[in-house]
Amino acid sequence: MEIGKKPYFEAVWGPQGLGLWRSPSTPASITRPPAGSEHSGFRNHDNIREYFEFMGGGECILVAKDLSEDMAFLQRSAWMLFAAASGVLILGLFIGWMITTAAIRPLVAINKTAADIAEGDLSQRIPVPPGRNEIADLVKVLNQTFSRLQASFERQSQFTADASHELRTPLSVILAQTQNALARERTGDEYRAGLEACQRAAKRMQQLTESLLALVRIDQGGDAGERSPCRLDHLAMDAAELLTPLAAEQQISVECDLEPLSTLGNPGQLAQVITNLLENAIRYNAPGGRVLLRTYREHGFNVLRVEDTGRGIAPENIPHLFERFFRADKSRAGVASGEGLGLAISQAIVKSHGGAIGVVSSLGEGSVFTVKLPD
Repeated sequence: MEIGKKPYFEAVWGPQGLGLWRSPSTPASITRPPAGSEHSGFRNHDNIREYFEFMGGGECILVAKDLSEDMAFLQRSAWMLFAAASGVLILGLFIGWMITTAAIRPLVAINKTAADIAEGDLSQRIPVPPGRNEIADLVKVLNQTFSRLQASFERQSQFTADASHELRTPLSVILAQTQNALARERTGDEYRAGLEACQRAAKRMQQLTESLLALVRIDQGGDAGERSPCRLDHLAMDAAELLTPLAAEQQISVECDLEPLSTLGNPGQLAQVITNLLENAIRYNAPGGRVLLRTYREHGFNVLRVEDTGRGIAPENIPHLFERFFRADKSRAGVASGEGLGLAISQAIVKSHGGAIGVVSSLGEGSVFTVKLPD
C-alpha cells in the first residue's frame, strides 16, 4: 500500500518461515529475516529500508519503505547545494576581485605618478578617489607634498636663474674694463678709472655672494647663531644712529619712539633686520620726508614698526615684496635698487625667530613695515 503517496511494504511470516501475508507490489527481494536474528532490527538493501520484529510464537512481521525517491531527492539537493556553494564562491571571488582592484587602483596611480615625478614631470598629481577613507587622505597628503616639492624646485630654479643674472652684470663690467685696458696702451688715470670700475663690480659681487650665503645658512637652520635676551629698543636706536649720515644725505628726518622691550634672539641678526628696514625707508623716501621708528607691545608680541612718507608700493607688487631678487625699483619709481635680497633675508631671520613680518602701503602716502617677535 501507499501512505502519503510514498511506497510502504509489509510482510508476515509464520513460525516455520511460511509467508502468511504480503502487501501488494511488495518486491520479491524482501525476504524473511534469517532465523537466529535479533528480536528486532533494521536492514538496508536495494534502496529499501526494512524494520522487522519476531513475535513470541516465532512469527515475524516486517515493514519496509522504498528510499529511491528520498535518495534521488537527497542527490538533487546535494547537487543544488554544490551549485549554490559554487555560485556563492564565484560571486565572492568576483566581488573580492572588484574590491581589491578598487583598493589597489589608487596605489597604482600613486606608483605611476611617483614614477612620472621621478622622471622630472613635477606637475603630475594623483586623482583623489571618492569618499573619505585612508587612501583618499593619503592621496591628499601626497598631492600636497608633490605641490610643495614642485614649488621648492621652481623656487630653486628661479633662485639660480636670478643669482646667475645678478652675477653676470658685474662680471661683464670686469671683463669689459679689462679688455679695454688690454686693447691698447692707456694713461695712468685711465687705468685707475678702469680698476675702480672693476673694484665696484667686485664689491657688488661680494655683497651678493654674502647675501646668498646668508640666505642659504638661514634656510638650512645653520645660521641661527647664539640667542640671548636682548633689548629690541637698544638695537633700534643703534640702527638709527648708524644710518643718521645716510638720512642727512637724503634729507630725511628719523624720529624714534622706543618703548623698552626685551626679546630672546640673535642680536646681530635682529640688528640686520632693523637696519635693512630703516635703510629702505630712508633710501626710498622723498627728499624732506620723515621716518618713524617705533617699538611697543601688542597682543603679547614685541613689535618693531618702521613707517615712512615715501611714494608707497603698488598693490600688485606687495605680495612679491619679500621674494628673493624682487626689485624695489619696480614699486618705488625713480630709485635705484640693490640686489633685491634685503627683505628676503629679513623675512628669513624673523621667521627663524618665530616671528612675522608684514607691510601695509598706499601709493602717495608711504609704507609701514611691522615686525612681530615673541618674548
